[in-house]
Amino acid sequence: DVQLVESGGGSVQAGGSLKLSCVASQNIYSRNGLGWFCQLPGKEREGVAAIYTGNGADHYDASVKGRFFVTQDDAISTIYLRMNDLKPEETAMYYCAADTHYPCSLTLVGGLYNYWGQGTQVTVS
Repeated sequence: DVQLVESGGGSVQAGGSLKLSCVASQNIYSRNGLGWFCQLPGKEREGVAAIYTGNGADHYDASVKGRFFVTQDDAISTIYLRMNDLKPEETAMYYCAADTHYPCSLTLVGGLYNYWGQGTQVTVS
């Protein structure tokens, strides 16, 4: 069974921080690319950050680099997205996704990810 389960969303004031979690089933966590995406109502999902769990290599969209940090905990098959200095325009649904076809690519193109979680809402006011 393949699962990605996000949590940690919520409401925060501008300039605040949140830490999202994504628990992945073991069969897609190990040595795969996992990514974080955000989606505004009526818009396409946009890549925020990606990590290759094989070695911890990561990649960020330019808009969040230096503010957002993606990390992993192999013991519990979980990746995290630490979001600092949040902006109101970053209010969105945040999704975790897995790329098992090209795991080392660290792509932020959503169409290349083949498994998705249900999302967690982040609201910045």
